[in-house]
Amino acid sequence: MNPKFFSTIALLSGLFATSGAWAAQPLLSPAELEAVRANPAVRILDVRDPRSYAANHIPGAISAPYGSFRGPAGNPGELPELGKLTTLVQSLGLSPATHAVIVSSGSDQTDFGSAARVYWTLKVLGLKELSILNGGIKAWDAANLPQNSLPARVAASDYKPKIDESLVATRDEVRQAVLSDSAQLVDARPTAFFEGETRHQAAKYPGTLKGAVNLEHSRWFEPGSARMVSGDAARSLAASLPTRSQGDTVSFCNTGHWAATNWFALSEVVGQKNVRLYAGSMVDFTQNGDGELVANVPGRAQQLLIDAKLWVERTFN
Repeated sequence: MNPKFFSTIALLSGLFATSGAWAAQPLLSPAELEAVRANPAVRILDVRDPRSYAANHIPGAISAPYGSFRGPAGNPGELPELGKLTTLVQSLGLSPATHAVIVSSGSDQTDFGSAARVYWTLKVLGLKELSILNGGIKAWDAANLPQNSLPARVAASDYKPKIDESLVATRDEVRQAVLSDSAQLVDARPTAFFEGETRHQAAKYPGTLKGAVNLEHSRWFEPGSARMVSGDAARSLAASLPTRSQGDTVSFCNTGHWAATNWFALSEVVGQKNVRLYAGSMVDFTQNGDGELVANVPGRAQQLLIDAKLWVERTFN
């Protein structure tokens, strides 16, 4: 018997449990996805823009643009309302019986956040069999695996999701966590944002949540790549964070994009319990008051300088 047959069967056994326990690996290599992509239970979701999908994609992949999972322009980090998300997951043919594999471009470490944010959103909606293609289409292409430009279609599902509140940190809950020091707040942004040297275009002012620690999202990746590090390396990095015997860990950034990577790494790869994502993050928090709960806010002169730089970027870029 061909040894490849046995390795494929072993991989399928690892991805799909027969005892009812959730078994999908959070990260799949290109070879692992190639071994199972023809399985009818596998649904590959290509979260790149429609033009990139139309040019070339993994055979059988469904176009599911990242923007369709995001909130309004004023704060794209907000979780869309349940009705919109229900329509979306049904149109993609998703249900608890589906193993959804999320594929981004793999262009850089920030790009991974789109896959992580979609993964988190689907898990919030009650879907458990979820994976991300580690390294995205770039890694798939480097492995010389097949692609085509044929659009795929799937039958709509009748799945009616409910929000799993245990994965979501609301603004009021974050405010209370800052006041009571009852959660580990983890800022996924680059240091310049954490230190208040710049801000997101939609944030009201710079700074970070009081009591937060800075764990930049890029630290979870192999140097110079968009491939997430091994589980052992991820656990080693997670061990460098302050630990609490009680309380949640809340991941945040500007709009819940970089923070989704930290959430994914800590919750899904490391296996840490009680990790939640503050979807609206600093844009939401600064737009809704409570400036006294924000640290590293620069003086007025520095804020005006930041505003001027952002205006130049907005106007000329």
